Amino acid sequence: MSADAVLTLSDLESWSRPGTSLAVLGQPIGHSISPAMHNAALADIAISNPSFADWRYFRFEIPPADLPRALELFHAKKFRGLNLTVPHKVLAFDRVATVAEAARPVGAVNTLLWEARGWRGHNTDGYGLVGALRQDLGCDLAGKHVILLGAGGAARSAGVECLRRNCASLSIANRTRENLDALLAVLAPLAGGIPLRGFAPDTPPAGLPAGAVVINATSAGLRAADPAPIELQRLPRPASVFDMIYNPPQTPLLRAAAALGLPHANGLSMLVHQGAKSLEIWSGIPAGGTAPVMQAAARAALNPK
Repeated sequence: MSADAVLTLSDLESWSRPGTSLAVLGQPIGHSISPAMHNAALADIAISNPSFADWRYFRFEIPPADLPRALELFHAKKFRGLNLTVPHKVLAFDRVATVAEAARPVGAVNTLLWEARGWRGHNTDGYGLVGALRQDLGCDLAGKHVILLGAGGAARSAGVECLRRNCASLSIANRTRENLDALLAVLAPLAGGIPLRGFAPDTPPAGLPAGAVVINATSAGLRAADPAPIELQRLPRPASVFDMIYNPPQTPLLRAAAALGLPHANGLSMLVHQGAKSLEIWSGIPAGGTAPVMQAAARAALNPK
């Protein structure tokens, strides 16, 4: 079975591959570069550790309605681990046997580990965000003011991580007030004494801190016609801008950051670091050792010769 193929539930039902299998599930999934990243890392590991020679990572197109059946089948077929992407991270949260303590406040899981009694859910997105900010922007969240754009699942994961890392303040911008209020309600018990507020992106309030890290957790920028999720020039001058989107590599938000002379980065390194952490959960191989190989493979997959 080719690791480049886009597989389906019917492929899973007839699955009989020997060796250790891993997979990413989503809809759509054909664009995913996770197989390229993980299989490059596994091949590199196997050079010095032949016990990993039969590990392979695949991608499966699974509609939301088929997720419960798919999770049962993946477990029955003894896949070592799964990654979950849109739209499955939240859907799977209540369908796993156990959830790691760090993932509970997020309300979503992106990494599943096979255990005899069922799947154990983890979330490595926060780890990926922290790793990317450090690598690409030389930035730690501790003591930083953060302006977070969005109120969906990605924003929830980022907000939890910002508070967990003791950011100086967290300001969240979202166009839909209902979704914004729902996210603020989830994050409020985690904030402690950290100032937490929400606002509409077209009307930034007075008193927003200068020198903030702006993090885009919306989908604005995936399409060429998308406007930036916020007008950066309307904010007190940020310290840096991070966009979770990695394809296209330069979104309207990042172009605006460049025009203002602000340090900026896209989400490719976040994808790499969260993937490396997932592989650590499944294999025990430290994420720091596999991330460089994954990064090179991810860049090659996005820019084939």
